[in-house]
Order: sequence, then structure tokens, then C-alpha cells
Amino acid sequence: MENLYSDLANIYEAMYQTFIDYEDEYLFYSQILRKNKKQNLLEIGSGTGNLAHHFSQNNFDYQGLDFSEDMIKIAKSKNKNAQFLQGDMRDFNLEKPVDSILITGRTISYLLKNEEVNNTFFSINKNLNQGGIVCFDFIDANQFIPGISKGKKLTHEVVFENVEYRRDSFWSLTLKNGFDFRWISHFFQKENKEWKKIGEDDSVIRTFTKDELEVYLELNGFRVLEKIKRAAYAFPTIVIVAEKIK
Repeated sequence: MENLYSDLANIYEAMYQTFIDYEDEYLFYSQILRKNKKQNLLEIGSGTGNLAHHFSQNNFDYQGLDFSEDMIKIAKSKNKNAQFLQGDMRDFNLEKPVDSILITGRTISYLLKNEEVNNTFFSINKNLNQGGIVCFDFIDANQFIPGISKGKKLTHEVVFENVEYRRDSFWSLTLKNGFDFRWISHFFQKENKEWKKIGEDDSVIRTFTKDELEVYLELNGFRVLEKIKRAAYAFPTIVIVAEKIK
């Protein structure tokens, strides 16, 4: 959904503030970090900096990385003391390795090709200290894909800062790069009791099975520590925590 994260970054900021409970997201990920005794982290897919605020306020050594310069601009305006980097998760280099890397918001879904998935875990490995952890969530193909085999339409309406927004989403299978699907979205804002179209996005999103991701992790020097089924906005989601062992 590249258009959503660039041209429509402000709409993303408005709508996802109501879709996602970021305090709950922070509590979930911070418990994993504390359980594994990790204090410094890189968040891949840091977006508009909603999680950055919580990590920074709770004394984590935080960095954010996002592909979208527009998202980073918003994140910096909201988090004056946090560090944000523009970069590509498929190939990035930090100044020094960190102890933990989070890929939040099902950002792994935008890796459509197998090579991209493999390159991402390779890049994560080289930017982690030995014994560091990677934690990421993904859409569970086993649960999600059969449910949209004949296509599916969803409508979400939200109110943010006294403005009403609507998103009409259309999901249909593509199955060109694994278990992927096409996601078309139309965005509206209510003006004078009428819905005015303010943007649209058309993307292909990939879902995964647990087994295929475990193979990529093993190929890139990781050992799976934990797999967690988690209720999440719009999609059946699984979280994997893995440790760098080589």
C-alpha cells in the first residue's frame, strides 16, 4: 500500500489512530522485550511514530526505520527525542547493532518475493548483536486466505479530531507470490453530510504460513523461541519471536 504510506500519510495517521490501540501494542511488545532482557531496539515499519512515543516515554533505547519519508516526517514532529531512519528493511545498515528488532503492523506483508523475505532476515541478522531477538507479526494464511476465496468487501468508519472518515476495502486473491491478495481501498471524508472521496490505494499483500517463515529464519541464523496467536485489527495474526544464534 505504497500510496497509503506516502501520498495518503496524513489519512493513515488519522484512521489508524482509531483502528489500533497503540498503548496495548506497546504493552504487548515491551513484555516480550523485558522477558528477553532487551532494552534497545529498532522498530521496522515505525510509521507515524505512535509506538515510538510509548517506548521513549518508558526509557527504552528506541530507533525507528520506515521506507516512507512522509511517515517519518510525521513521526519526527510527534517524537522530538526519538531517532528515525529512512530505509528499506530488505537492505539496511545501522551505525551499530542493536539487541532487538521489531517488525510491527504486519509490515512483513509487503515482502512479496521469496528473495525479499530472505534478504530482510539477512539484513536483520547483520544488524543484531549475538543473542539478539527479532519479533514480528504476520497475517496467518491458513486462517485468512480461505475466507476471501470469493472476494470480500469491508467498510470502516472512524472519527478523528471531529472529522469523519470512511474506508471501503475490497480483497481478492492473486496467489502470484505465495498466498497473496489484492487490497483496493477508497478513502472518504464527510463534508456537509456527504461523503467526499479523498484518495485511493491499490496494493498486493502477502500472507504467510508459520512453516515457511521458520525456514527463512533458520536459513538466516535464527532459532524460533515463541509463536503467539494474537487478535489484531482486521486480520488473524501470529507473532514470532526468534533469537540470533549465528
